[in-house]
Amino acid sequence: MNATGSLATVDDLRRHIAALETPGRARGAVTFGVGELDRRLADGGIATGSLHEITAAGTALTEDAAATLFTTGIAARAVPSLPILWALTRFDLYAPGLEQAGLIPDRVVFAQAREDRDVLAVMEDALRDGSFGAVVGEVCRADMTATRRLQLAAADGGRTALLMRRWRRRDANPLDAPSAAATRWRIGCASSTPLSMPGVGRAHWRVDLVRQRNGAPFTLTLEGCDAQGRLGLPAASADRAVGAGRRAHAA
Repeated sequence: MNATGSLATVDDLRRHIAALETPGRARGAVTFGVGELDRRLADGGIATGSLHEITAAGTALTEDAAATLFTTGIAARAVPSLPILWALTRFDLYAPGLEQAGLIPDRVVFAQAREDRDVLAVMEDALRDGSFGAVVGEVCRADMTATRRLQLAAADGGRTALLMRRWRRRDANPLDAPSAAATRWRIGCASSTPLSMPGVGRAHWRVDLVRQRNGAPFTLTLEGCDAQGRLGLPAASADRAVGAGRRAHAA
């Protein structure tokens, strides 16, 4: 290999390492539009050109659904003009439920694979291609090497990678495994605000950011996704924030 070729290879390697270590350099971010959440994130939102992991807080079906809808809301708001690729081994998604969280069926391209490693390979190819606004994958297993490859592919394509880690058994927390993801989320269910009339109120979720690069972990209770994929701050929390601001202004 000549000197010029060696230099190009070293430059590529440095760029890839920088993409892994400095996700803040990613191309923009998908904001949540909730100040209490966005200002706690190092990138002001979900950094594009990066890998992000989501898992349910437990094995209950309701918490699995909450994690799925949380992921759906992010995907729905990532480059709305482009389709979304969703790779999985078992097709158990409910299209009307995805649409209620902002992701209309016409935008989604589903790719069903036989094994987790095939899902990861499909995600990597789709991220490098750059034709999708976001790439979502559902797996039970993904080692450090696999997540590094996804992070590099997301950085190369400038797209958002969302990896949903499924529970394999009750005593094996999916987030115990090491990962190169820029953020790692755990989503569970919380009690909804009582209504003044019979009925079911908007879902509330306990959102734990377990890890983020260049930032601290935190926990918030938020309202579930609306029809545009947007989260909300529960009214009681919002009222407390407004009240505190008014008291400070009066002082």
